[in-house]
Amino acid sequence: MPVSVRDAAFEPYSEVVAYQQQRFASAGAFGASAVFVGTMRDFNEGDAVRGMTLEHYPGMTERHLDAICQEAAARWPLLDSLIVHRVGEVEPGDAIVLVAVWSAHRAEAFEACRHLMEDLKSRAPFWKKERLVDGTRWVARNTAGYTAGQSEPTKG
Repeated sequence: MPVSVRDAAFEPYSEVVAYQQQRFASAGAFGASAVFVGTMRDFNEGDAVRGMTLEHYPGMTERHLDAICQEAAARWPLLDSLIVHRVGEVEPGDAIVLVAVWSAHRAEAFEACRHLMEDLKSRAPFWKKERLVDGTRWVARNTAGYTAGQSEPTKG
């Protein structure tokens, strides 16, 4: 269940294809894959955003991401998962995060993928500093997300 934190741009769908080809002997080795790709928006909180710096705590961040992958594997019958996260200078439209999950069935793949993404967004040690037209600001909170079993977004 590899985790990668990178300071260079990546193409998420190429990452998924390459990992699947490396990890699984055949396309029939799994019944479902769920993939989430998060990209940088050019707006936030009503302001135009020109770019962003993503910081992390090396070692601690990777350990957290690895731990949530292990937790998901214990909770759902997964075949594998993959997380790739960008740090450093990011521009609007750049991929920031890739979460991919493989399982025998779709329900487990969807639920585990959502769980990984929501935990990553709410608890993983990443910090965002946005570049605006007239300065910079630290992002104080993430946008609302969903947790398993909820029909309404969570706040925070």
